[in-house]
Amino acid sequence: MEAASAAPAADKRRHPFPWLNLMATEPFYLLHFLLFFSYIGARSSASQTLSADLVDRLFRREIQAILAFLVLVAVKMVKEETWEAFIANTLLYAKGFLFAIALVIDYHLALCYLLGFLVISIITQQPPYDGLGDCSQLTPLQLESLLTEGSTSRFWLVEFRALCSSTCVQKCRIFPDLSIIYSNKNISFGVVDIGHFPNAAEKFGISLPGQIPTYILFENAVEVARLPEFSYTEAFVPTISKKLLCQHFELDRRLIQYVSE
Repeated sequence: MEAASAAPAADKRRHPFPWLNLMATEPFYLLHFLLFFSYIGARSSASQTLSADLVDRLFRREIQAILAFLVLVAVKMVKEETWEAFIANTLLYAKGFLFAIALVIDYHLALCYLLGFLVISIITQQPPYDGLGDCSQLTPLQLESLLTEGSTSRFWLVEFRALCSSTCVQKCRIFPDLSIIYSNKNISFGVVDIGHFPNAAEKFGISLPGQIPTYILFENAVEVARLPEFSYTEAFVPTISKKLLCQHFELDRRLIQYVSE
């Protein structure tokens, strides 16, 4: 009863506008918003000092930039699997267009924006997805205990990631989503943050920083598959996607086998 009453209480405490809450509380989003918002003041000041021809040229460039930005955002919205990757690419495009427009006004302004973007990238990081789905957050010692002492699951699919990596941040939603669909009594999902436990990378044969995230499938404590494989070099690491993980680890086949049993 207490657990049941705690869940509704947590739902009530949840912010009704999570994205607005993130933008107000996360320095990464807040500083980007303030920097983009500052263009309104810079634009107003420029309109009073620039000639009429230059103002007209600036207006045309702004329209072109907005249209190109919307096209790129629409393409990325279709292609990207996670909101984190979509937001990262959207901000990258917005920075590029803001820098280009600022160059039309004054190159000093453009350099100020470039410096601002550099400072934000140094002092902040895009927050990762904090959901786990049906994954277990594990330390290397806990994982080793599960593999050596045995568990109720025959298979363990483990993601080794480091949230200091932008690639891991952009892909961190994929694994929890898969765990919700494919987790069952035969296969369990786990996550090990090698950013906190760097010694685990050498233990499990993971090359840093190029091979993160790495996914390893264990069957009865023995590694049977991994992605990226040992044969991949850092220059040819595959792009992680739900489709690739499902195909490489045969998750659909394993689910069908479990259901048929």
